Amino acid sequence: MGTTAEDHVFGELHDGVGTITLNRPDRRNALSDAMLEGLAALLTALEESDDVRVIVITGAGRAFCSGGDVQDFNERGGEGAGADTVDAEATERQRRVQRETVARIYRCPKPVIAAIPGAAAGAGLGLALAADFRIGSDRAVFATAFAAVGLSGDFGVAWLLQQIVGPVKARELMMLNPRVRADAALELGLLNRMVPEDEFEQHTREFAQQLAQGPALALQYMKDNLVRAIHETLEENMDAEVPLHKATGLTEDHIGAVRAFVEKRTPTFGRAR
Repeated sequence: MGTTAEDHVFGELHDGVGTITLNRPDRRNALSDAMLEGLAALLTALEESDDVRVIVITGAGRAFCSGGDVQDFNERGGEGAGADTVDAEATERQRRVQRETVARIYRCPKPVIAAIPGAAAGAGLGLALAADFRIGSDRAVFATAFAAVGLSGDFGVAWLLQQIVGPVKARELMMLNPRVRADAALELGLLNRMVPEDEFEQHTREFAQQLAQGPALALQYMKDNLVRAIHETLEENMDAEVPLHKATGLTEDHIGAVRAFVEKRTPTFGRAR
């Protein structure tokens, strides 16, 4: 029997938080075709589920995701499997996979948290950078990793890095491939939070629950505004904000929160849909 998606990635749902776990701890959760297939399917299912308010992506064991499986590359004669020309079919397949994973995480209408227990490298770094929030244990480490194996990079790492750390630092991280420890990652903005390893899982749960208890539709529209702001002018973004803002002004979440504010109590929010 061959490897299935469920062998390399699995999902769980608890109190409105959908958790996806990359599950190849013996390979530091290196990507496989089965893992990518399963990840894409789980992202779609969790995004579409009314029971899910927040998505967490993490890795089994002591790593987040080490990116491409270099051991597999070696066994099949490199990433190109020893061919003399670029495989057009493989190129299109990877384009689709990247859109179904990195791009889906980045544009997901629900908040996405990357919970990073250890190494996030190469394409695995791309998955982490696409998330809205990154929480790392104090033993987390980041690396672009592509230069170390003679590759130029994929899974959106160059684009995402430039958005987060700026073009100057992105060039350094891509071309020189330094190992960035958790404390330095926090200073660069690669991490939102760094917590001790023994508090990592609890902190991630509490952070996810805080988001899950927030105003889901308002958070969805906030993310929409922020994603569009990357390529829109100020005027374009402000014009697009207004109908979304007005729409949230009609919701029970808004009306109840205003009432709770006046009555000096904590609001309770419903679902986005």
